[in-house]
Amino acid sequence: MAFSDTITELQKIDGEDFKRIGTAPLALRIALVVLACAAVVGAIHWYMILPQFDELTRVEAKESSLRRTFDSEQSKAANRTAYVEQLEEMNKTFNVMLRQLPNKTDIESLLVDLSQTSVAAGLEVEYFKPENELPREFYAEYPIRISVTGQYHQFGQFVSGLAALPRIVTLSGIDISALKSQGTRDSNTGPGRLKMDLMATTYRYLEEGE
Repeated sequence: MAFSDTITELQKIDGEDFKRIGTAPLALRIALVVLACAAVVGAIHWYMILPQFDELTRVEAKESSLRRTFDSEQSKAANRTAYVEQLEEMNKTFNVMLRQLPNKTDIESLLVDLSQTSVAAGLEVEYFKPENELPREFYAEYPIRISVTGQYHQFGQFVSGLAALPRIVTLSGIDISALKSQGTRDSNTGPGRLKMDLMATTYRYLEEGE
């Protein structure tokens, strides 16, 4: 059948032909088959193929995420030996520093060391006052307010002596001022004598349960 004949047959289609589909003209039957196939193909595309494209996009995104995770873990695995060595070194350093923190029984001896250090430097202790302890995460700060008098170089000896102690001691709030002469011949208020006020802070580790 020529294409022109098919067009002619389609032009002859009317509503009654649908009631006699079995005996309908060939052009109508062909058109109906084409429409049915198109409907099936469209349904398959809409309900089966499009969801597969969405699933493919989701899987590709998951693959990219897993690949980044794999690359990160592979990098960590490649450097695991270096990480382990670094962790061991950090633990050793931490333990050394932790041993420099006194416990409760060491605080009293440390106070004696601080007092003796000031005396050894030739300073005169005006007052030596421990303040309230300040708890932190795994350690506690123990501030001590100190006021001493002496020569400038003696202050340097005192600070050097504190740095040589086996325990950690930090100094803050240092204030140095000249002593006012009282009009006497007392050597404690003689020329060149100074007064130094400071806060010396030591630390102790908190035991379990504190």
